[in-house]
Amino acid sequence: MDVPADKVTAAAEGKKAVGSPPSLVWGGLKRDKYLYLLALPGLIYFIVFRYVPMWGVIISFQEYSPYQGVLNSPWVGFDHFARFFSNPDFLLLFRNTMAINLLSLIFFFPLPILLAVLLNEIRVSSYKKVVQSIIYLPHFLSWVIIVGITFLLLSTGDGVVNKLLVAFGFDKVDFLTNKNYFWGLLTLQSIWKDAGWGTIIFLAAIAGVDPQLYEAAKMDGASRLRQIWHVTLTAIRPVIVILLILRIGHMMDVGFEQVFLMMNGAVSDVADVFDTYVYRLGVRQGQFSFSTAVGLFKSVVGLLLVIGANRLAKKFGEEGVY
Repeated sequence: MDVPADKVTAAAEGKKAVGSPPSLVWGGLKRDKYLYLLALPGLIYFIVFRYVPMWGVIISFQEYSPYQGVLNSPWVGFDHFARFFSNPDFLLLFRNTMAINLLSLIFFFPLPILLAVLLNEIRVSSYKKVVQSIIYLPHFLSWVIIVGITFLLLSTGDGVVNKLLVAFGFDKVDFLTNKNYFWGLLTLQSIWKDAGWGTIIFLAAIAGVDPQLYEAAKMDGASRLRQIWHVTLTAIRPVIVILLILRIGHMMDVGFEQVFLMMNGAVSDVADVFDTYVYRLGVRQGQFSFSTAVGLFKSVVGLLLVIGANRLAKKFGEEGVY
């Protein structure tokens, strides 16, 4: 059967357009040039401050000397990693880091979700804004201020809490020098500082829930709690899963500033984590290659945790990060 010439020409042109990705990419760049220009500062930031410094990890396989430089320092292979894994401090650091992060994951991570749901239930707009502002404020305080407040409240000598305990006939409690309280104090500080700030993402996700879903739930006789469980939480579940995966990827990271400021000789056995260990050996003792090897180990473990958590999420039917 004969095909009209105009259709043949149109098909050939369409095939040519599909088969030439460079032209499609250039056309997209030209069409959305202002959007890409808007994203350019962020892209430059990640290239300069995230990707370019990655070449520095090669010193973890060297006996790096600032005088010889990266190119001329002798190679030692995996000697620094072998030294780190055979070090008795490795298990201690691993235990402390994982314990602090597990407590944060269990007690801190769900709180922004709960706060966001509760804030969403407030019907008085002015009151809602006031509450949001109050719970956001601690995020803007530095850890120096927060640790200072902690000392003022919990110190054995002049702490407000211990003064109240004595006034009510109880003995003073060594909150700051007792190993049993250290991990709990870190978790409480993190909750007070960032739980309110963490509600922003979840409030944005809740704002995108279709109101008709709530109307349908009401018509089916669902109570307010049932609507929260079956509509609100179900709708924001993909966001919760993504943030959980990303949080699991940071299981080897503990806020250095917070731990460093709270640490003292009496609690060093439960306070020393990978971040403080890297600071002590890398910055104070000048063991640059060894501390870089520790940092690379943390990054690799974090990457594996993200991959594992993402695959597990997909097995349960969630979208995951990628």
